[in-house]
Amino acid sequence: MKNLMKLSIVLVAAAMAFSSCNCFKKMAQNRDEIKLSVNPEVLTLNNGVVAADINVSFPVDYFNAKAVIKVTPVIVFEGGEVAGTPKYYQGSKVDDNYSVVDKKNGGNYTQHVEFPYDPRMDLCELQLRAEIKCPKGKCKTFTLVNLNTGAIPTKQQAAVLAGNDAAAKAAIAREFGLTVAYGLNTLQKDIQYSDLMEQMANNYKKVTTVVDKTDLLYAINSSKVTKKNEKNANLDAFKANVDKNLTNDRATQNIAVKGYASPDGPEKFNDKLSKARSESSEKVVAKLLKDAGLDIDAAAYGEDWDGFKELVEKSNIKDKNLILQVLSLYNSPAEREREIKNMSTVFNELKEDILPELRRAQIVNSTDLQGKTDAEIMAAYRNGDALTVEEMLYAAETLAKNPAEQVAILTAAAKKYNDARVYNNLGIAQSEMGDNAAALKSFEKAAKLDNSKQITKNLTLSNLANGKTAEAKKYAAAADAQTKAAIAAAEGDYKAASKNLTGYNAAIAAVMNNDLAAAKKAIAKDNSADADYLRAVIASKEGDLKTAEAQLKSAVSKNPALAQKAAKDANLKALKK
Repeated sequence: MKNLMKLSIVLVAAAMAFSSCNCFKKMAQNRDEIKLSVNPEVLTLNNGVVAADINVSFPVDYFNAKAVIKVTPVIVFEGGEVAGTPKYYQGSKVDDNYSVVDKKNGGNYTQHVEFPYDPRMDLCELQLRAEIKCPKGKCKTFTLVNLNTGAIPTKQQAAVLAGNDAAAKAAIAREFGLTVAYGLNTLQKDIQYSDLMEQMANNYKKVTTVVDKTDLLYAINSSKVTKKNEKNANLDAFKANVDKNLTNDRATQNIAVKGYASPDGPEKFNDKLSKARSESSEKVVAKLLKDAGLDIDAAAYGEDWDGFKELVEKSNIKDKNLILQVLSLYNSPAEREREIKNMSTVFNELKEDILPELRRAQIVNSTDLQGKTDAEIMAAYRNGDALTVEEMLYAAETLAKNPAEQVAILTAAAKKYNDARVYNNLGIAQSEMGDNAAALKSFEKAAKLDNSKQITKNLTLSNLANGKTAEAKKYAAAADAQTKAAIAAAEGDYKAASKNLTGYNAAIAAVMNNDLAAAKKAIAKDNSADADYLRAVIASKEGDLKTAEAQLKSAVSKNPALAQKAAKDANLKALKK
């Protein structure tokens, strides 16, 4: 245990000053044995709390049997301070219910202190402030004592302490306090939860293929096109779609005619028949689209077993599963046909309901629609022109230059589309910008629209980023290994966390585990400003201040804001000496 202060030196001076505080006159005895220590020596942020254990050892024959000491831990920072729970020590003859320090045996006592984290605490110190009370003299009520000099307040100071000037009272209290720990290690706050979050995909396609088709049916064993069949094929609607696409300079049309035969005749005959049907249909289509200037691809496909299977699957035929089983058992078309014909109970249904639909030529228009170019999408966004939700999701994911632009695009999208993907991806972008409160609201909106694993994971991580570990743990049972590791890190269990974290986050866990070699390995290929900064912290802990200075300089050159962070960072304290 490191000896931070010889309390006896203070209390000797106090005994001289406390001529009216009789119970303290002899408390300077055995002064070399009084020890005070704090663990950790540098305060550490953990799960939204700054905590420490203060240990004090009182020697034998030191503590006056009638004395009472009140010790209050106070964390002090620029712009304020927070007092912790005080601890009281009393002599063996005091009729109170405090921790008794027996004069004959002395004692060893630990005071655990906790403070809710405030970002202003990044540059702070932990003080102890003591008040004394004796049954006789001027210290019948608790009286502040200066733990640095042993003095009690002067008349002027006592007047200030009794007054209403809060700032003046705080200044005296700080002057009288004994600083036992300097700085706060906030590395836990640097865990990048956004690195673990998952985007939701957009469905934007630069080229979308739209298919329009119709069937021109034939009589059994025939390739002759009748007027009735032309009418039933609704060719006018097919032509209208072609004409509409001709007016769209983003549309590329591909016309095909596919001739088929039903699988209920000789295979060679059906091959010739399907060819004849493709040729006769091609003539019909060529006449129909004579002014379109489009090429027509005509081909014969023989017996249409695929179409047969599709129609049987969609039918209400009682034994359709048996038919489908036959199709799967035989590769030979002749064997398939023979076995199906042997099913006399179902063959008539096939003849009436299925086979006539397969005596056809299928006329297909496969149109490729070119979407907006990247430049057109971004121009439309900047001009406030209409974009689909898929286009906006694509723009944010692929075209945005940085998280700020992602936030802007997705915020605009959220005003137009109530889409879980928009809110989810917006939350990630906000997290990357450090706006954790806004990110959590976005994920909560996404979760109301969709309960996907991605959103649940991101909602969990966002709660961690906002210091809401208890809320995050509600999702722990269904969380993946990475998310569970993040929860462990948020709770200070860096050993468990390091098993499933990678990269920068793994390095943070390793540093907190004091495994500096593992930390350096985890970010060996990371050239970001944050990685350089962490390398400066590691080097400083290793005592390599030259490397620490170089890495910090590199980090600040990439991200100037890190200079302000370094000025408050207890991990870089050695560089400030």
